[in-house]
Amino acid sequence: MHRSATPQRRWYGLVLSIVLLCVLSVIAVLGTRWAIDRAGVPLPTTPWGPACAVTAGDEQIQLDRDQARRATTAAVAADQGEDSPVQAPDTSDVPDAAMDVLENGPEEDAGPSLSCRSTKNPDLEVEEELEPSGLKPRAQNLKDGIEEVYTEPSLGGYEPGGYDTGHGEGSAHYDGRAIDAFFRPVSEENRRSGWVMAHWLIAHAPDYEIDVIIFDDRIWSTYYPSMGWRDYDADPDNEILRHLDHVHVDVQAGEEDPGHA
Repeated sequence: MHRSATPQRRWYGLVLSIVLLCVLSVIAVLGTRWAIDRAGVPLPTTPWGPACAVTAGDEQIQLDRDQARRATTAAVAADQGEDSPVQAPDTSDVPDAAMDVLENGPEEDAGPSLSCRSTKNPDLEVEEELEPSGLKPRAQNLKDGIEEVYTEPSLGGYEPGGYDTGHGEGSAHYDGRAIDAFFRPVSEENRRSGWVMAHWLIAHAPDYEIDVIIFDDRIWSTYYPSMGWRDYDADPDNEILRHLDHVHVDVQAGEEDPGHA
């Protein structure tokens, strides 16, 4: 009797372990959502399902990558009005609530509304040569992409020959991988326009091999692909370090080619 009961007890133990794991997972998810709601930032995307999500009030609207690309491009076009170099693409399949918050921002306060997950591309190699602008080829490609959808954007953070001072230690600016898009002076209107660009960047992150985006005390990166926008700690008295007046974006560095190590 003792030998026949042992497998049954083991089975019960396995079931109880699975149930306990499920309960702990639910508690973790609910706890994360509570913390995010208190922080006032959009929910992160899950590692499964659609790549992007728009937070509109208490509603989370999931979008696939193509919808997010088209929705954010339409928001860029709307933000620029008649000066926009691109026409708004068809967004009839994107819920009105999502388009409204992407174009106008949350009613009570400008801030992040779209979050997308994106991972590093393991096939990228390190780029050595600078373009005449002072940017590496991937960053130059991003600059060209921004200039295709924006009329005379105020871009900086690079110069012919490259930067070697003026930024924090280890900055991607020194490597020719970073661009700053300025929205000055710091104001509610420019803040909302900055978030329109930040959302366009996050929606197009895989297209331009984007690695990090920083704006308005928030940071997104491929290091934590499902966490969305996180708090960015900087000197509270320094608008530049807090990235209140500009959207910072850098592209992936790539990996050394093992054959040339």
